[in-house]
Amino acid sequence: MSATSASLTPSALDMNLVERVNVGDIVLRAADVVPDNVAVIEGERRLSYAEFNTQVDRLGHALLGLGLKHQDIVALMSRNTTELLITYFACARAGLICMPVNLGLRPHEIAFCLRDAKARVLIAEHALREVAEAALKDGPPELNQVFWFGGPCAPEQDFNRLLASGSDAPLEVLVNDRDIVQLLYTSGTTANPKGVLTSHLAVTMAGLSNAIGHQCGPTSVALVGLPLFHCAMLNSVTMPFLIVGGTVVLTKGFEPGETARAIDEHQVNVMVLLPMMYGMWLSDPAYQGRTFPSLKRAMYAMAPMPPERLKAIHEMFPNADVVLGSGQTEFTPATCMQRPEHQWSKANTWGTATAMTRVAIMDDTGRLLPRGETGEIVYRGPQVMQGYLNLPEENQKSFRHGWFHSGDVAHIDEDGAIWFKDRYKDVVKSGGENVASIEVERCLMQHPAVAEAAVVGAPHEKWGEAVVASVVLAPGQSVDEGTLIAHCREHLGGFKVPKAIVIVKEFPRTGTGKIQKHIIRTQVKDLFHQA
Repeated sequence: MSATSASLTPSALDMNLVERVNVGDIVLRAADVVPDNVAVIEGERRLSYAEFNTQVDRLGHALLGLGLKHQDIVALMSRNTTELLITYFACARAGLICMPVNLGLRPHEIAFCLRDAKARVLIAEHALREVAEAALKDGPPELNQVFWFGGPCAPEQDFNRLLASGSDAPLEVLVNDRDIVQLLYTSGTTANPKGVLTSHLAVTMAGLSNAIGHQCGPTSVALVGLPLFHCAMLNSVTMPFLIVGGTVVLTKGFEPGETARAIDEHQVNVMVLLPMMYGMWLSDPAYQGRTFPSLKRAMYAMAPMPPERLKAIHEMFPNADVVLGSGQTEFTPATCMQRPEHQWSKANTWGTATAMTRVAIMDDTGRLLPRGETGEIVYRGPQVMQGYLNLPEENQKSFRHGWFHSGDVAHIDEDGAIWFKDRYKDVVKSGGENVASIEVERCLMQHPAVAEAAVVGAPHEKWGEAVVASVVLAPGQSVDEGTLIAHCREHLGGFKVPKAIVIVKEFPRTGTGKIQKHIIRTQVKDLFHQA
């Protein structure tokens, strides 16, 4: 190569800035097109895209000014706040990894995550100070810089002071498409939490796919009430709305009155809630007959709902498609989503594959199964994780046969709809028969007295495992075990009927609302001790 041609070759950074996929650039592009659009609403706070972009640059410069290097990890303990989003996008633009901490974990579990990740910096909300400081006592030695927001602190630990110290100049550093942008820890339902490493490309492709699914645009408004430390809210809802220049309305959890006010005030178009949250609304006398016409998409997650509850939700949101979305942290959700035309005819399915996802069913030997046959759900697509942190054996297991293995059992029908059967680990093996816990749970939830159900296997001398159900009753309802067992006998095969039903006030849950079945199994393990 001649000296002249060499001088005309663009630098690595120049080429990177032209062609890269960087999650931090999502805010920058929106600021170019709709600078005055409101990006984030949090209570009385409003942040335009122009302001958002400036703060991302400032914080990114400030973090690098602390001495952080490419792909260092910044831990983040926060409820749904504007500071969380500024920090996330600043890390992305600076080539750092953002680690939103699962606030449902206990302090010693958070300490494990911080050590496992070798986090260098912690940014935390003052309201969480007690938990954060308890976790830091057993945290990693690398974590020696902590910044607080939302309350009093020493000047050198003030997040706002850190933010103000950064430059307004555009932050331009080399960041590759498959560099890691986020580290999310799974809930740790059976062992230590597992760190899921997700790239800029994966998050961006999932965001674009979800933008197509939500059909959102610059005037669209999403309500973000579930925790942002979970991929469902961060990647499936917040990211697509920011990609298209829409607005996200942040609330710190779900409360029927606050949520209703937010929908009315901001004319929310899209919302994702858990089935139990819709149930709280429907059972509250204050909302009988209330409608919310601005909603175009009322999504739910975790599990299908009985037809009666779906009908009531449709009446509350008369202009909305009421659809289920599914996915998992490891394969940046959503991977499956019900199509509007299936919200009644295939309400018990997970829907069909999203735009960037291939979904197939595989047997234990690695053979892909034809439609109608049951096996494990496997995925392919650019939004897959780069791997689990520090768990090479788990990575090998998850990516065998050239597909990502979900651990879920299902079949796919002629329309491509995915009929979820159960988690492999949640199938109850009773008397030589496999019982899908979700089928029994659905049956129980069809009883008007039952709000939620969780089915597990309990050790049994005769059956190996006995089907056992725990149920939470709907407000103001009462029912006895015998009546519920009789209800199941009417609708289920004999071997699927629970041998015992325990009525409880609430279920143990992870920070993202998932029922912790391993705790329920422990609670019922001696139920048939004398059998």
